[in-house]
Amino acid sequence: MPELAPPELIVITGSDARKHLEAARPECADVVRRAYLTHAAGDSALPHSSFLRFPARERDRIIALPGYLGGEFDVAGIKWIASVPGNTGHGLPRASAVLLLNDPATGFAYACMESSLISATRTAGSAVLAAEALTGGRTARRIGFVGTGLIADHVRRFFADLSWEVGGYRLFDTDPAAAHRFAGRLTGADVVVADDVSGAFEDCDVVVLATVAGTPHLHDPALLAHRPVVLHLSLRDLGEDLVLGAQNFTDDIDHVMRERTSLHLAEQRVGHRGFVAGTLADVLTGTVSRDPGRAAVFSPFGLGVLDLAVGSWLAERVRAAGTALPVADFYAEVGR
Repeated sequence: MPELAPPELIVITGSDARKHLEAARPECADVVRRAYLTHAAGDSALPHSSFLRFPARERDRIIALPGYLGGEFDVAGIKWIASVPGNTGHGLPRASAVLLLNDPATGFAYACMESSLISATRTAGSAVLAAEALTGGRTARRIGFVGTGLIADHVRRFFADLSWEVGGYRLFDTDPAAAHRFAGRLTGADVVVADDVSGAFEDCDVVVLATVAGTPHLHDPALLAHRPVVLHLSLRDLGEDLVLGAQNFTDDIDHVMRERTSLHLAEQRVGHRGFVAGTLADVLTGTVSRDPGRAAVFSPFGLGVLDLAVGSWLAERVRAAGTALPVADFYAEVGR
């Protein structure tokens, strides 16, 4: 048998990742779309995410997301992402992450990269992709944001870079100063910071939920009475009655029904998953259509294969640019 050499391991810094990701958001959204379709075709392996929690620290966690994505991507790997909300009180971001990419043929890792930006990019890219698929275009009379932190800002940038026509914005955050800072980044005159969360839903045909809520806090049916598209990115905002009254979409039904997400709680109440209409890939392929008579809620669990897709795309871009940082002699023992 011919001998194989291990691949060169490269490191991609956060600053290098930012440069490439921010310059190509439309392309990143298309990478996410293709990854969803590859996963839906069955050309992937996606074990359940593993949650590491700490004694007496209920809000803190580190999550391992392993996976393999085939098709045009043919990449394996794992994302290791930490969420420590208390970091923000010390001047640090809530989330930090590392992504490792592995060569499926040999199993050797070939890239290690800062991944909080990759994670935010794939999350925001999937959200705006869902908004377009469920509204039927790139136009919104108003967009509401509940939570105006890092993820919300990435979603805002995707809407802008994908040339959405937006008539106005309604914002709510439990920290009003954060909402006002967010308002300063939006273009257009019709930007209102609401005093109550209901103001971020009123007259908005798209609503982005991007909070750090651990349990459902939105229960009023009136919030969804005007049948908006809700991008439920934080997964635990909506009460069970709102979920059961809406047309629900996700990225992977089996994955989202765990860890006490709003959909998981709804499943526990009714004992089945029939309230989920399908996945975003089903909408993209035309297998499932939106019911205009109900609110449409997209609750993406956040699939590790999306990180692999965006990460492998990024690794190719950085290699081509010649700015990857090689780690010489990382694999000391390569002979049998």
